[in-house]
Amino acid sequence: MLETTNKFFTRAADHLELSDKLRAILQTPSRVVRVELVTESDDGNLHHHLGYRVQHNAARGPMKGGLRYHPSMDEDHAASLASLMTWKTAVVDIPYGGAKGGINCDPSKLSEAELYRITTRFVELIKDVIGPTTDIPAPDVNTNARIMAWIMDEYSKFYGFSPGVVTGKPVEVFGSLGRDEATGRGVMYALEECLKTDSRGLPDVSVALQGFGNVGSHAARLIAERGGRIVAVSDSSGGIVNEEGIDIPALLDYVKEHGEVEGFTGADALPGEQVLTHDADVLIPAALEEAITEANAADVRAKIIVEGANGPLNVAAHDILVEKGVTVIPDILANAGGVTVSYFEWSQNIQQYRWEEERVVEELEKIMRRAYQNVAHLARVSDLDLRTAAFVLAIKRVAKAAALRKSASRFLPKSVLS
Repeated sequence: MLETTNKFFTRAADHLELSDKLRAILQTPSRVVRVELVTESDDGNLHHHLGYRVQHNAARGPMKGGLRYHPSMDEDHAASLASLMTWKTAVVDIPYGGAKGGINCDPSKLSEAELYRITTRFVELIKDVIGPTTDIPAPDVNTNARIMAWIMDEYSKFYGFSPGVVTGKPVEVFGSLGRDEATGRGVMYALEECLKTDSRGLPDVSVALQGFGNVGSHAARLIAERGGRIVAVSDSSGGIVNEEGIDIPALLDYVKEHGEVEGFTGADALPGEQVLTHDADVLIPAALEEAITEANAADVRAKIIVEGANGPLNVAAHDILVEKGVTVIPDILANAGGVTVSYFEWSQNIQQYRWEEERVVEELEKIMRRAYQNVAHLARVSDLDLRTAAFVLAIKRVAKAAALRKSASRFLPKSVLS
């Protein structure tokens, strides 16, 4: 995945005519941390895991990024996702840099007590490199608000009351209203802005959605509430399809009870991988990275792809789809709603003043719509696809901030300073 991120970066850097030295500076993480986690299991044996935190860039503010608990988590994954966070926060123009990390564990095989011990040990070992003004973790794959509360509590044991050390916390424990659905809501706003270019709205399109976790389920609900027709959905259990439109509230109730979409009676069964190539106007890949590659990209029939997940397309798939005339709204734009409301939560923690949910939603909509319009405008005037345009915009903002802080703007090309 790191190779994919670097290739997309290189395309934007070529457009900006950046020097090799500046490229190296912008791509190299400022810090990479790997820690060994040895904890006790419930049966008295020892668990052994590795934890990672990659801090990519702090030119535009404290670093920000999720914690992922997954067997595939490694340094390359963390480095790639940390880089994406740097560009993502710059695209939506919030004052953060990028970081990412996690633990190479499988939470489904751990008890709550075991997960708690692993999490608190991780915090104990990385506490000196995170903090409300340094690096602020957040939920990601297989982590949630409860785990963020554990992190806040453990960190506060060492540094005193510190709610701003993480975001995505429960509302009851200094979290923000509207944070749970923020990424899915941002996906919806990005799609709406895209449809405006053809004078269309959500009631005019059918949507296939891969992944029905936090991002996918909220995106589906919000799109359906505004008249969009969700015709296909999948998760790790399989897929379902109903060309008339899936009853999303009923599906949410079913998944809450059964934990998966398979078996839902309001739709027909469909192999999960076929959701990606289903005949729908819009495809939202909202699961894990590289769901679409050169092996299946040519079979994708959607005309708009909104990347709800991080890195769901590899470079080859992106190129195939753009060549076919597909509009790809990239992850660093489309799924930035989560980090945007994390910024709101962090701001509330610092101010010790809670916003009403209406204000959260209003501010998120403003930022997401403006970000899409900025990227789309740059794509039009520079004859770029949306992903390259988003990277160009982000790189310009990060490079300019870094240079200005070091009084070295004279070393930047005019393409960055303009």
